[in-house]
Amino acid sequence: MAASGFEGFEKRLELHFSGDDPAAVRMGLRQISFESLERVLHEVQCTVVSALGNAYLDAYVLSESSLFVYPTKIVIKTCGTTQLLRSVRPLVAHARDLGLTLCLCRYTRGSFIFPLAQPFPHTSFPEEVAYLEGCLPTNVCSRKASIMHSHKAASHSWHVFTACDPALVADVGPAPDDIYIVEVCMTELDLGRALKFFRQPGNGKTGDSAGKEMTALTGIGEINPRALICDFAFDPCGYSMNGIDGDRYSTIHVTPEEGFSYASYECVGSVHDDGNDIARMLRKVAGVFRPGTMSVSVTSTSSQAWTRVANALEPLGLKRRSCAMDRFPEAGTVVFQTFATRRA
Repeated sequence: MAASGFEGFEKRLELHFSGDDPAAVRMGLRQISFESLERVLHEVQCTVVSALGNAYLDAYVLSESSLFVYPTKIVIKTCGTTQLLRSVRPLVAHARDLGLTLCLCRYTRGSFIFPLAQPFPHTSFPEEVAYLEGCLPTNVCSRKASIMHSHKAASHSWHVFTACDPALVADVGPAPDDIYIVEVCMTELDLGRALKFFRQPGNGKTGDSAGKEMTALTGIGEINPRALICDFAFDPCGYSMNGIDGDRYSTIHVTPEEGFSYASYECVGSVHDDGNDIARMLRKVAGVFRPGTMSVSVTSTSSQAWTRVANALEPLGLKRRSCAMDRFPEAGTVVFQTFATRRA
């Protein structure tokens, strides 16, 4: 718990691996035992509260956000005062034991609401970059760090660090040209919407059953009706959800307390989808939370999905206040946009 409230803004780490042995790659990182994953999460200072999986990936709801494990990719995002970057060394070591080599690392986050409460190595972005560079193997040598500033507020600046092995990325293509990642951060949630993420005291419901109720009550289940959802409600308030739809994931995390309310949404899309999918999704997400301020980061190697963001949100009263673009070696282009209502 931070000094003045719970830190909602997540830290997000994405690691891609490659291997020469097709047998090793087939199941890859999904062979890491649950006990080994728990030890890694202990270093980060979080635990698994719920899980589900399918033929493509395993998805874990954590006490502080989410973990997704594919055969050659791991995505882990944690909120609060967790020490996410302490997971890098053990995850790389587990992958090495399976015959896999790190070929791309991507780290992103917003600006913390309570930065002074963050422990090492998250005390500042330069500290995080220095720590990451000390953890990464030498083959991952093409590196870049950038802060993409918002004209609206420093609280919605976007921090990005990428590192890759150009030779391995060229060989295995860990980030297909047709895939894009959407990361949404929302603050100043509508009070009535935020109240739906508080549990009723003494009703005897578990975190799982209360989570399912919140998913239905808030309309979260309608954002992608095809997704298989694993959800959890925290006590006395807060909510997390992972959705899996084939080989794609989505995730939502909510800190509803007034004064520092926050919600995030993340999903994976494809250029082969209906071109209006991202617009429909963003409209639904904004409708669930009705935030005063909303930032949207789209990461891709070729997609123009980011161009549809403003057209989706501005008719809802969320006016675009800033748009920044930056390119990262072998890791794609990031377009970061911020939006705000008149009340924000």
